Amino acid sequence: MNILIRSYLTFLMLEMYYLRQLGTWSVIRNVIRKEEMLFHNTMIPVPVSRPARNNNDRTFHNAQCFHKQRETPTPLRNIKPKSDKNTAQFFRDVKQVRTVGGKGGDGAISFLRLWVNDRAGPDGGDGGHGGHVIFEVSLDVRDFVNVKTVNEAPPGEKGYSKDCCGKNANHNIIKVPLGTIVRSVDGTVLADLDTPGMMFIAARGGAGGHGNAFFASETQQAPQISEYGAHGEDCQYLLELRSMAHVGLIGLPNAGKSTLLRAISRARPKVAPYPFTTLKPHIGMVQYDDYEQVAVADLPGLIEDSHKNKGLGIMFLKHAERCAALLFILDASQDKPWNDLEILKYEINQFNPKMNERPMIVIANKMDLPEAEENLTLLKEKTNIPIIPISAKNGSNLSTLLKEIRIIYDNKLKETSGDEHQVSL
Repeated sequence: MNILIRSYLTFLMLEMYYLRQLGTWSVIRNVIRKEEMLFHNTMIPVPVSRPARNNNDRTFHNAQCFHKQRETPTPLRNIKPKSDKNTAQFFRDVKQVRTVGGKGGDGAISFLRLWVNDRAGPDGGDGGHGGHVIFEVSLDVRDFVNVKTVNEAPPGEKGYSKDCCGKNANHNIIKVPLGTIVRSVDGTVLADLDTPGMMFIAARGGAGGHGNAFFASETQQAPQISEYGAHGEDCQYLLELRSMAHVGLIGLPNAGKSTLLRAISRARPKVAPYPFTTLKPHIGMVQYDDYEQVAVADLPGLIEDSHKNKGLGIMFLKHAERCAALLFILDASQDKPWNDLEILKYEINQFNPKMNERPMIVIANKMDLPEAEENLTLLKEKTNIPIIPISAKNGSNLSTLLKEIRIIYDNKLKETSGDEHQVSL
């Protein structure tokens, strides 16, 4: 009996040894694990015929499974809790900067003195060139928050004796987002940075000065002169973003734009129970289950006669001009909210008539208040633009709004995202 047991165990050990040699044991183990994962993750496996054992095919794939495809992508819920600290980060789409090129290094005045010849001649080296200030397009940045107001390049190194020239300074490369428009102070467009890696030299560095060895000649063999390094260029520019977001929230002050952005994204613009308006735009990202992200901008509130620059209206309207689609936020609890809609449309039309051609949706906010239901019925009779009633405070009907935003993004914004609207996140 013991002989039989020993023979059987020896046979099993030999079989496992040959399976490892053939590379089939790891394959069988991986197949078992994948089948368990497929069972727990509720995937749909495709039946695959098991291949025959072959020494040449050491590994094979059995991951032919597909998830169920949904017709309309759904937005993802923010599971991670938001921070309790003051982490508000506004969006900077316009900034005036000053660029100063590096100064060139000074040339040296020196004479070589050897133990056999104390008058070996001039040996003063040239100074190094100053660095440039360069704007480079990078996909890692999205706005001009990290761009300094004054940007200076390092100076070049001075010259030394024994014909040693100074080292050229490194360039000061400033990262700017994709779609940056560089303008002069008078508004002239100097550059349109629309390609990743594209560069624009904002300020050139000064050239290095020559040392006295450069001025040696047959008639002047011991010159005691040298050149100072040239100063770099000092220029001022206005940086603008061609597009800041896919969707922009436009409304009068205290319409609930910031509350809505906090409800649909992880952005944290300021909200308070007292009347005030946002002065700087904020950007929030809406994520969907197909790994697509839509940028939504909370724009400062508009007032009547904003196109006449009343209340910083021109600056606020320029923010709206850089959004591909417009969402009009109305306070449905106010008397005659359709008048607010007419004011917003009039200000946009007076500022730029082409903005009326962009996709628009009217959002009737604060539907949790009792006066909103009656005003919503009257509002539908006054306008032909699609209306979506929501309550940003309570979070009601936000899923419908996010689906409509995704439909606009898929149908119209993707078609114009190549040339007209380039968004950097």
